[in-house]
Amino acid sequence: MRAYSRAAESYGSVQIVTGVATANNVQLIQMLFDGLIESLAMAKGHIQNRSIEEKSKAIARAGRIVVGLQGALDFERGGELAQNLNELYAYVTRRLFHVNAHNDLNALEEVTTLMKDIAQAWQTLPSLLGSSSQISAYAN
Repeated sequence: MRAYSRAAESYGSVQIVTGVATANNVQLIQMLFDGLIESLAMAKGHIQNRSIEEKSKAIARAGRIVVGLQGALDFERGGELAQNLNELYAYVTRRLFHVNAHNDLNALEEVTTLMKDIAQAWQTLPSLLGSSSQISAYAN
């Protein structure tokens, strides 16, 4: 549960707190992804509008959420999948730095697509696994 406490703290620090108190681990991850995708969309709009300060805030928020997702990984139970996600989150973090420095909409779209794909997997996980005990093996 420690890792999800870190994720919940990250979630709170970026002011996306609706439902956290009653959410289960999978719901917390889903909420993090919702906030991440929202932040990426905001960053895109700010780049298009040339609102540099607001773009930087949106990308920083997205970066904090990615760190929260990374911190929630359980390498013991998650094995290779957790390691792969860790590497993906590290890559996303590097790409976010690039987007922030270069206002690169193509890189931002790449990150958004990657994160939407992972978010979709988390959305389907409960229906695939059914019981909460099976789900807890995937969410620390």
